[in-house]
Amino acid sequence: MSDFENEQIMYDIIITGGGLAGLISSILLSKAGKKVLVIEKKKYPFHRVCGEYISNETRPFLTSIGLNFNNLDIKEISKFLFTSPAGRKLETDLDLGGFGISRYQIDFELYELAKSVGVEFLLENTVESIDFQNDSFIVKTTFETFNSRFVIGAFGKRTKLDATLQRDFFTKRSPYIGVKYHIKTDFPKDLIALHNFKDGYCGISAIEGDKYCLCYLTTRENLRKHGTILEMERNILWKNPHLKKIFTESEFLYEKPEVINEISFVPKTTIENHILMVGDSAGLITPLCGNGMAIAIHGAKLLSESILDNFNDRNLVETNYQKQWQKHFSQRLWVGRKVQQLFGNEVISEIAWGILKVVRPALGAIIKATHGKVF
Repeated sequence: MSDFENEQIMYDIIITGGGLAGLISSILLSKAGKKVLVIEKKKYPFHRVCGEYISNETRPFLTSIGLNFNNLDIKEISKFLFTSPAGRKLETDLDLGGFGISRYQIDFELYELAKSVGVEFLLENTVESIDFQNDSFIVKTTFETFNSRFVIGAFGKRTKLDATLQRDFFTKRSPYIGVKYHIKTDFPKDLIALHNFKDGYCGISAIEGDKYCLCYLTTRENLRKHGTILEMERNILWKNPHLKKIFTESEFLYEKPEVINEISFVPKTTIENHILMVGDSAGLITPLCGNGMAIAIHGAKLLSESILDNFNDRNLVETNYQKQWQKHFSQRLWVGRKVQQLFGNEVISEIAWGILKVVRPALGAIIKATHGKVF
């Protein structure tokens, strides 16, 4: 469905994907007077596979664009718990802290905010192709064709657009799958926990309405061996006693989990055929380190500023955005990939736990290295 009629309009910016990065970009650009169209394949509100924890580095900025935290039932999170596959625990304070809120709620709030500042939406529609010709774009969806000066790719972790664009990471098979539930359980609301198990790890933290997000990353091989998600959870995840307790003593709030396949953490490019990539389309931080939502939000701010500062010079937009992305996120993503190698493997995970137990400041240092500063 569409909230506009004239499909021949030339847009300043078309954004493919209406997640955090796409919505934030649309709000900033529309507030600055640009004509913006967001194309999203689903209809708000809807669920996404996501850890649903946002670092407090984002909070002043989100307030500045008009997100009213007084209307949101967020949960303040200030502590972090880490467990090894055998269930051994380490706990620490989160230096900056964060808050828990579901993508179902925050995406919808940002969608409503975007509409209020003039952003146009084409929902329940899929982008089939994006062609750059004569210094502008032709964007074809399932039923309509549009033109724009710039295109922002905010379409998430992995889509057929990545294949159409022949992005390098798409040609490399990824072993990872992500699974998310919403549950009700007995768990501290100010704590985010990360529980390791064979070939994966699972996070839990509070969100709105006395609910919790339970989200884990594992491998297709684990699923293949056991046939179903339920059997895999019983035979793999439940070996960590903390996870067994959560799975056996919680109320699961929807019948089937949200699942995503082939999640890739390899480096990605921020520009593809002049399409400006942001959020997970530009680079994905490992769930072990969290903070993907904060990177999506901050990345959208940096990209929007690059467009607005250099709107009449595409080369400057692209050059400046790439520099800003590298400056703020490349190190965080690199640390995340390196830290991920320490966990998932049962033996290495237990060794890592032992090292972190002895060198307690190391856990805080890892967390700090994957978080940014308030912006």
